[in-house]
Amino acid sequence: MSRDKWILGLNTSHNGSACLLKGSEIVVAIQEERLLGVKRARLDLSRRSLAIKYCLETAGITSCDLDLVAFSYVERLEDPVNNIYASPDLDLQESGTPILRVSHHLAHAASVYGASGWDDAAILVIDGAGSHRDDLLPNEREVMRNANDGVEETVSLYEASGINIAPLMKQMGKWLDGTEQGMPHFTSIGTMYSAIAVQIFGDPMEAGKVMGLAPYGVPNIPVEEFFQIGDGVLHFTCAVANRFLSNDRYPKLLREYCDLAASVQNALEVAVLWSVNQARGLSGSRNLALAGGVALNSVVNEKIVRTGHFEEVYIIPPAEDSGTALGAAMIGLWHLTKEHSTKRLTRDALGKEYSECEIGGAIEEAAPLVQIAGSSSPLEAVVEHLCNGKSVGWFAGKSELGPRALGQRSILCDPRIAEAKDRLNRSVKYREPFRPFAPAILREFVDEWFEVDGASGESPFMLRVLRFRHEKASIVPAVVHEDGTGRVQTVTREANGKFYDLLTLFYRRTGVPIILNTSFNTQGEPIVESPRDAVWCLLMSGLDCCIIEDTLVEKAPCYKSPLDLIPVRCQGLRVISASNGAKNAAWITHWGEADVEIPFYYEKALDILSKIDGVTDGRGMLEAIRAECGDISELAFTSILGKLRRLGLLSFRKPAFIAGHN
Repeated sequence: MSRDKWILGLNTSHNGSACLLKGSEIVVAIQEERLLGVKRARLDLSRRSLAIKYCLETAGITSCDLDLVAFSYVERLEDPVNNIYASPDLDLQESGTPILRVSHHLAHAASVYGASGWDDAAILVIDGAGSHRDDLLPNEREVMRNANDGVEETVSLYEASGINIAPLMKQMGKWLDGTEQGMPHFTSIGTMYSAIAVQIFGDPMEAGKVMGLAPYGVPNIPVEEFFQIGDGVLHFTCAVANRFLSNDRYPKLLREYCDLAASVQNALEVAVLWSVNQARGLSGSRNLALAGGVALNSVVNEKIVRTGHFEEVYIIPPAEDSGTALGAAMIGLWHLTKEHSTKRLTRDALGKEYSECEIGGAIEEAAPLVQIAGSSSPLEAVVEHLCNGKSVGWFAGKSELGPRALGQRSILCDPRIAEAKDRLNRSVKYREPFRPFAPAILREFVDEWFEVDGASGESPFMLRVLRFRHEKASIVPAVVHEDGTGRVQTVTREANGKFYDLLTLFYRRTGVPIILNTSFNTQGEPIVESPRDAVWCLLMSGLDCCIIEDTLVEKAPCYKSPLDLIPVRCQGLRVISASNGAKNAAWITHWGEADVEIPFYYEKALDILSKIDGVTDGRGMLEAIRAECGDISELAFTSILGKLRRLGLLSFRKPAFIAGHN
């Protein structure tokens, strides 16, 4: 009997990621950002990758043990980012390991189909921009409907059966047209939403904020100003971009921007539901699989489920680009074995396990700033903290691959406390006050708390939005959004283990089967990966405590603020300015050697890093920076220190009055 094949899947776009299969089993998968500390970090094949190293070390193998490496790409194939033979982590020329190159939307399609457990499916992929038309397979180019509108795939429809995925339709477009003033022009469903994110928040990747703001507005911009439908294609216009010619950002123009968010959400729903209808007409399958960044829009997902066009709808939790590493690996599996697994991915817990030694080491390293809270029942202690209005970091088992915290790396609160939402946004997450929080609910109570109306109540990955029953909403105000809905996560014993046990204990104590669940991070930082990350997120934020597996950790009485600590630069950082103006940086992290192009939004942080002398505490530094550079808030400065620590570029020394508590 032949052994199972080792297959490494990689994704080189934003949310860069790696996924390792042994046969059809997912051994481990991780985003580069969780290790590097740079949010949405790419995986550049010409540089060192912490994600590749993490996957190989977790499995206890080397690159020489791999039977195939497959990677998904967005940039042109000749771009250095896709030069897999230059990878310092994969000695491919020496080993002769086979390589498979997988276009972006095909990798999305394979990820969700391979995880669905189905034998057949219609697959709809919608995002901002995928692979260039010249880098697509001939059968994909043959189904392009509007090749003159752009050179990148933006909407793709496939039909899958067994190990075969056949393209049925592809709409082309291009990434946002750059403009120094006003809203950029858009040519696709995904870039339409990204353009509004640029206009309101200054960042095309902040689509989630737009979705959160939409219920506060009125959809008063007609859909026809966003796009028109003709000849089986969406034709996008400049009308909306021409309405917004300034660079004013939120919270300026608040009324106009609330209405703009509501309008683009309405337009997105019309466009996506039209695309779903196209899928129903072109595919013979009664199963619909959704992937691509737009599949993270839980509001439109709910409308898709309720149309009834398909008997079943499956959305993969890493629907954005991180999931394409899994898709590339799946295609590699089919290529090698000619076999298709019908095992469904029911839990997004794909990282590594951490030992008691690693957990204890992280806590000891932070002493005396933290202390272990003794308890005979850690779960009951967590429930007690929640009922007392405390915010609790929750670290359990393997981390999630996708962007939603699903009970492995979460921050939890009592949803009955109305002030919890504002406190979390202000003092823990450091984010805008309109941002909602999700209700995690015991699956058996969904119909009692939400208006399911005959639809399935399953929402294990927090990718659907349900309306609270009127009589229930007032009981859990912290998780009810402006429009009376919640982005629901259903929790079961089989899929969620310890998180289910916690919810059950909370229900027995309070009569409420819901806990507020949000990701374990602060704004601008990736979700925590390791016990060390969890401890320092506790220390750098307004979190009250965190539980790491079965160990409850609290801030020590002697610890008041991260600004009381003395930042110390880590040695070995090398920054080199490239000819194109970019800054390349290399340094040693806890996970290994980092080698990246520094995003422009980290330049201020690097400037502050250069001012650290290893003697002055945070408060003294803040005063000096204010005197030299003007006003910067204590919160913003603390956030920058937190980002630099997560990157591994600084550590903290305890001042004498704290160190003496050891």
